[in-house]
Amino acid sequence: MIDLSTLDAYGTLTEPTTLTIQRLLPGPIERGWAYLTESDLRRQWMASGDMEMKVGATFELVWRNHELTDPPGERPEGFSPEHRMQSRIVDLDPPHKLTITWGVSGEVAFELEPRGEKMLLTVTHRRIPDRDILLKVSAGWHAHLDILVARVSNTEPAPFWENWSRLHAEYARRLPA
Repeated sequence: MIDLSTLDAYGTLTEPTTLTIQRLLPGPIERGWAYLTESDLRRQWMASGDMEMKVGATFELVWRNHELTDPPGERPEGFSPEHRMQSRIVDLDPPHKLTITWGVSGEVAFELEPRGEKMLLTVTHRRIPDRDILLKVSAGWHAHLDILVARVSNTEPAPFWENWSRLHAEYARRLPA
């Protein structure tokens, strides 16, 4: 059992190419599930895209990070206003687990566990191909989860791109080269 009093907001490498990051969120678990699976709610913290809830179903995620916060902050060089990614559901156990493909080689699992009136969200991103992408996805998951926490807590999130840039530098210090 995870000691929730020591839960760190930063992701950790649980294997050389696997990042795991957790957040304790207000419950109930069905609310968290809705924020993971319903396009209109997911777009408020990460990316839109309708999903058919069955293993093998394909879908497209569409990121528009400049729409996540007001103001959005200054977008770093190399990022476009919109990013699209084809994905597929590879594991599904509503409302506890959703695993999807990530690009052509990666995979992301979202797991929700009830913790009294709260829920523990664990995001595990597997098969990250190199350090540059590791730093981008580490900062990305952290920044997106910060927005999710703000949304479900009815608070205003920090500007997305400023938070992402700060986190990218912090992960460069924290994660081994």
